[in-house]
Amino acid sequence: MDNPTTMVGPKGLIKKHEFVRILIQCLYTLGYKKSSACLESESGISYKSMEFGLLESQILNGNWDDCIDCLYGNKDLMDETRASALFLVLKQCLMEYLNHGDDSSALAVLQKWISALHLGREKVHNLAFGIFSPKEMGMGKIDDDAIPESRERLLIELEKLLSPHMTLPERRLEHLVEMAVNAQIDSCMYHNSFDTISLYEDHHCGRNQIPTETVQILADHKNEVWFVQFSNNGEYLASSSSDCTAIIWKVLEDGKLTLKHTLRSHQNPVSFVAWSPDNTMLLTCGNVEVLKLWDAETGRCKHTFGGHGFIVSSCAWFPDSKRLVCGSFDPKKGIYMWDCDGNEIKAWKGTRMPKILDLAVTPDGENLISIFSEKEIRILNVGTNAERVISEKHPITSLSVSGDSKFLIVNLNSEEIHMWDVAGKWEKPLKYKGHKQNKYVIRSCFGGLNSTFIASGSENSQVYIWNRRSSNPIEVLSGHSMTVNCVSWNPGRPQMLASASDDQTIRIWGPSHCKKAIVRRSSEKLI
Repeated sequence: MDNPTTMVGPKGLIKKHEFVRILIQCLYTLGYKKSSACLESESGISYKSMEFGLLESQILNGNWDDCIDCLYGNKDLMDETRASALFLVLKQCLMEYLNHGDDSSALAVLQKWISALHLGREKVHNLAFGIFSPKEMGMGKIDDDAIPESRERLLIELEKLLSPHMTLPERRLEHLVEMAVNAQIDSCMYHNSFDTISLYEDHHCGRNQIPTETVQILADHKNEVWFVQFSNNGEYLASSSSDCTAIIWKVLEDGKLTLKHTLRSHQNPVSFVAWSPDNTMLLTCGNVEVLKLWDAETGRCKHTFGGHGFIVSSCAWFPDSKRLVCGSFDPKKGIYMWDCDGNEIKAWKGTRMPKILDLAVTPDGENLISIFSEKEIRILNVGTNAERVISEKHPITSLSVSGDSKFLIVNLNSEEIHMWDVAGKWEKPLKYKGHKQNKYVIRSCFGGLNSTFIASGSENSQVYIWNRRSSNPIEVLSGHSMTVNCVSWNPGRPQMLASASDDQTIRIWGPSHCKKAIVRRSSEKLI
């Protein structure tokens, strides 16, 4: 048998005895039982300790008194762990007695061990309740053939509960390897691929995993482009402009974009668009004007919201694609929730609701987040009406929420982007800097695989990309000739990014191995 103190590995950090024991468990779990038995025999190491082997034999044979004695007498177990293990064993014991109609034996076992084992009042009540109401405690009658299976399940529960000295945590080697892989992914600033990570070499992605080069230029707008947003399935892009139009673009299979509809109905510049979660409808928000709902397939305007003094500032969808919310610049109007036919469902207004600069609904539909009074972020839980306010020191120009509903980012005119957690656990935000923003509304977004990256426009005509773990940009993309107002990362294609600029163009960015950019102007019919 190997010396338990022998260390292995290039740095001598791994105990050989523990390593071999974990290898044996892994072989056994993967189905290589002969190989695991051979390694046990050759090394003299068993992945199950003698104590657990004895316990396993007692449970599988139904020797409950011996099993309880074994657990009760084990001095290596912490009191809380011992009590939890004894509770599981007693529950199994009682269930089997009750299953055979032996209520008196079940009660006798409980009376015998109730005081000696110090289980605690709640556990005692649960066991006693199981005798009188076995079905409600999951201790109802089962077939005798199912008893061995239930004992196996008990062993699995005990393996999770007992210390590694007695039994290894389930699939320990796989867990350690996955931790190592995740650590390498987390340390890779450019990781942005669904490809499986190989164990044969250390993981490292190059910058060609993220969009860094212009692959297409869309030049169909006749004035400054203020906003872009990909649909949730990544198959469409919508853009809005100070030329009073919005455009729906189709993303083709080869990654090129083609104009699908030009939406003409607004009298003022179109400042904002929002895709419905089901990708079938688009909201367009006129600057100091109304909100319009469009059918994305036909390009037909289905409804106009607002009017009568309601000046829409921003809008967002709830996940069911049946409800939407709109904020107003007018403090007296606040926030309205409508259905797609324009029927008011709910409103938040009053003296505590100043003008709304921007708003978003988390993709899970639980929180309504709004920017008001220039420097405050209000997070309202729609279900409970609980709210929390985050105060910033500088004016906020825009808001974006991560796809997992856990984080939000805001652009500040102090040339910083702040990321906050929606749950409210953070005392301070994570900060990102490097871009230029003093005078204009600049919008940023989450993007890439698992929303790993943040992208933002900038007043110096460039696009900035950060890995969320670093405050400094990992890429600065040049190509536009004027202020970049907005960016959008394609949710369905993690290597595609769109940017909208005052130079009247939209740039589509892709990995550096893409072909030379195509400049596209459309002569397709306008709607």
